[in-house]
Amino acid sequence: MRSRLTRRLGTLALFTTWLVTAVLATPALHAAESAALNGAEPARYLSELKRLYLTKDERQALLAHSNELLRSYAVRAAYQVGQRERHDRVYQLSVSGPGELLVHEQTRAAQDMTLAVRNQRLSVFGLDPYIRYDCPLTEQVCVFKSPVDGGPWLSIRRDHDGAAELAKALSFLLRNLQKG
Repeated sequence: MRSRLTRRLGTLALFTTWLVTAVLATPALHAAESAALNGAEPARYLSELKRLYLTKDERQALLAHSNELLRSYAVRAAYQVGQRERHDRVYQLSVSGPGELLVHEQTRAAQDMTLAVRNQRLSVFGLDPYIRYDCPLTEQVCVFKSPVDGGPWLSIRRDHDGAAELAKALSFLLRNLQKG
């Protein structure tokens, strides 16, 4: 009995330490994120994307890169092992007007192949361009927060590196769209 109680207290202490570290690290992450979008790094990042996607237009390169990442890390039914309601969820981004991002989402149920399509227009003016995401340990997906209200916006397969790269590309894309 005492060993179980000791084990539970140890787990609680470990969780508390992790939680405090995560909360205290958030401002540091935001500062690092801010520094990543300012200075010489953006020019290097954008020139690499333009070279990779064979274009001279930053916006086209950012859209192509974001869409490629969304395809690569798309939530697929095959990755949802143990889930009762498995489905594919695929996104496609495009620019629908000045300062407006169009998010096209397709969800296909694995069991009956039902297809649901949703289009969302996102006016980027006045929004914080720093995209945030969360990859909960208990989930098989990473969820990106909406820059409008902080609610769930996009979901990709759980991959921290992929989520970080997509958040970076989306942040650069929003800043580019905010220029008009």
